[in-house]
Amino acid sequence: MRRRTELGLTLGETAVRAGMSPVYLRYLERSPVAAPGRNVLLRLAGALETGVSALTGGDVDSPPGPGQAARHPELVALGGEECRQRLGTHGVGRIAVTTAEGLTILPVNYSVVDGAIAFRTAPGSTLSQVLGKQVAFEVDHIDDALSRGWSVLLRGRARGVLDRDTVRRLRERAYSAPWAGGRRDMWVCIDVVGISGREITEGLVTGG
Repeated sequence: MRRRTELGLTLGETAVRAGMSPVYLRYLERSPVAAPGRNVLLRLAGALETGVSALTGGDVDSPPGPGQAARHPELVALGGEECRQRLGTHGVGRIAVTTAEGLTILPVNYSVVDGAIAFRTAPGSTLSQVLGKQVAFEVDHIDDALSRGWSVLLRGRARGVLDRDTVRRLRERAYSAPWAGGRRDMWVCIDVVGISGREITEGLVTGG
C-alpha cells in the first residue's frame, strides 16, 4: 500500500495495471498471511514500478546489486520527461557536493516542488554546506530479482529558502519528515539545470 500511495494510485487503478481483481489486491494488502506466487508478484511489481524484492522486503539490510547480470542486458538513455516521471513527487535520493572535508555524498528525503528538488536539513550540518554551490543529485532503483534498474542524475545550484510563504508551501507539500529525525527546519532547493538518466533492461534477441 505504501508504494501505491507514493504513486498516487487508487486500489482500483493498481488492480487494472496488474490485471487482477481489486478484491484480491485488497486481500494482498491487508492479510499478513498472504503468499502470492511469483507471477502475481511480477505483475504487481510492474504495476507499481518497483521490484519484487522491494515488495516482499527481501532487500532490507542488504546492499543492492548481488544478482547476476541479465542474459541480454541493454543500456538505454532516458528522455527528460521519463527522468521526471522516475523522480515522482518525493523519495530518497543522494546529493553530492564538495565540502571542507572533500567530496561528500549523502542520502536525503526529497520532494519535487515546481520542478525543483526540495529537502530539509539542520543549520550547521554537512548538508547545509551546499548552499550557493553547484551540486549533483541522484535517484535510482535496482531490481535484484530481474537484474535491471535505472538511474536519474540532476545537476543544479542549491539555494536556501527564507521566504515564509514559500517555506509554508514546501512544508505542506512535503510527503514525510526527514528520516534522520531531529529538528531540521532549514529548507534547501536545487534549481535543476541539467537532467539525464539511464536504464538497464532485458534486451530483445532477434533471429539472424
